[in-house]
Amino acid sequence: MITLRNQVLIWIGLAIIGLLIIWTFRGILLPFVVGLALAYVLNPLVNLVQRTRLNRAWSTAVVLLFVLAIIVGIMVLVLPLVVQQTIGLLFRLPGYVNSLRSLANEWVPALNEWLGADRVAQFETSLTDWLNNLPAMTATVTTYIAQSGLTFISGLGIIIVTPVVAFYLLLDWQGMVDGLDRLLPLEHKDEVRQILADIDRSMSGVVRGQGSVVLVLAFYYATALSLSGISFGLAIGLITGLISFIPFIGFITGFVLSMIIATVQFWPNWPGILVVFLIFMAGQFLEGNILYPKLVGSSIGINPVWLMFSLFAFASLFGFVGLLLAVPLSAIAGVLTRFSVQKYKDSQLYLGPNGGTDGDANTTG
Repeated sequence: MITLRNQVLIWIGLAIIGLLIIWTFRGILLPFVVGLALAYVLNPLVNLVQRTRLNRAWSTAVVLLFVLAIIVGIMVLVLPLVVQQTIGLLFRLPGYVNSLRSLANEWVPALNEWLGADRVAQFETSLTDWLNNLPAMTATVTTYIAQSGLTFISGLGIIIVTPVVAFYLLLDWQGMVDGLDRLLPLEHKDEVRQILADIDRSMSGVVRGQGSVVLVLAFYYATALSLSGISFGLAIGLITGLISFIPFIGFITGFVLSMIIATVQFWPNWPGILVVFLIFMAGQFLEGNILYPKLVGSSIGINPVWLMFSLFAFASLFGFVGLLLAVPLSAIAGVLTRFSVQKYKDSQLYLGPNGGTDGDANTTG
């Protein structure tokens, strides 16, 4: 008979083996991870098309070709402009920083009268250090991304391998689900099915819900910043939206970049700077009060601090693949942790030999 201790050790061992496999093959996993995510997202749509009496293969081909056509069309229309703006932004960022430093020096006399010389000196030192480090930090991030899997070869692998992986996964999706169901331990099948259902709901919130939030925010920021007249608005907007799955990082990155450029570009035209500021305040309100509650809700159930730690930890261990896997794996870990806590509260270890009746009586008394 397998004891609870042995079950825990088995699952811990399987988790360690899984992480070792990811670490070992992290250099080639990117197209497979993207293909798996694409198949997971598109499976409900394939099921819907299949109800029109098309067989599974044709339904999969129709949906996948339609989605790929949209992606390729967007890339052809938007990607060259985005790449041009991004390269231009990286080259001109040091110049923007120097211009902002010059403006800050012009404000020093007014700030001296308002805050006092000592506080202004401290602020000026901190601002100078931060501005000096900004181009270096940008270069470091760019180099890290280039070294963590987003090379030309991996990009080519995503273009070629990802659709093939997604097609075959979608083709046999129900077969894989049924095969997994047959492997479940008979004694605990209902319990494990419930855990898998919770994981599916949480993953749906991560992949489908948060993916929708990212796309909507990328479209909003790119459109709004472009219309505001700020330089490189399209690139900054897309960057802000696409990395908004990292709590606070997407917003802060886009906000800081936009306010630096807007201040240098529009000063002393305060309305132009204010428009950029309001765009980000409206975007934050849209994300926190409308998009996230409606599209994601409480399905993920992960504390933002834990989510941020997971993103940085997995990125440092597995590169860009880890960044993609961090949120789904954190969602799975959250479901398993809540299940483990509930099992602990139902156990004799927590309730004691009398099932917690003595404690309840003492508490009542």
